[in-house]
Amino acid sequence: MRDRLILLPGWGLGSAPLEPLAEALRGLDPRLHVQIEPLPPLDSSDPADWLEELDANLAQDAWLGGWSLGGMLAAELAARRGERCSGLLTLASNLRFVAESDWPAAMAGDTFAAFRQGCAADAAMTLKRFALLCAQGATDARGLSRQLLGAAPQPQSAALLAGLDLLAALDTRAALQAFVGPQLHLFAAQDALVPASAAQALLALLPDVEIGLIDHASHAFVLERPHEVAAAIQVFLHEAGDD
Repeated sequence: MRDRLILLPGWGLGSAPLEPLAEALRGLDPRLHVQIEPLPPLDSSDPADWLEELDANLAQDAWLGGWSLGGMLAAELAARRGERCSGLLTLASNLRFVAESDWPAAMAGDTFAAFRQGCAADAAMTLKRFALLCAQGATDARGLSRQLLGAAPQPQSAALLAGLDLLAALDTRAALQAFVGPQLHLFAAQDALVPASAAQALLALLPDVEIGLIDHASHAFVLERPHEVAAAIQVFLHEAGDD
């Protein structure tokens, strides 16, 4: 299954933001089977429940990847599968989404708490704000945010809150250190949700993995710059022996 790449989407916006990237990857390499797998519709915030569900339903021996929350879940699943995972790639994914004293390159805790509170009060408005944050730093930020929001599923408050609590609970540092397969981690220089400094923090933790920083790009670079991202992924797959 080394010719299969499974991509997991981020929080709240569904699978549509990954579609242009998947198409670009297929165009670069018709032999590569790119599958976008929606996140499980769980109301749990326990990472173990999400990993059980994903592990039971995703093909074995495939490359695992994802955008933002999806990349964090892919990292945990890669570590869980070990040799049954061909390799890992993450896109605008932090190792911890919410900052801690030993991982400051993340969103401030009070900012995250206010965002979660807003989601509990008005899920639709919070999703609109989130789309704007995802697009911040893009050349056409408003157009990109409209594109993100226009294809998003109807907001369900309970599921969105569970996803936010999952984001706060995940810490992929141990998983990334445990997974011995090839890894590519791409970050965006103008990301308003995952600081670009997270790239350097990751490199300090794991100096042997592949890390890239896409200049003048937003958190939603998977949708903003799909062909550039696809080219970087293709190089990584080929260099890792998937040619």
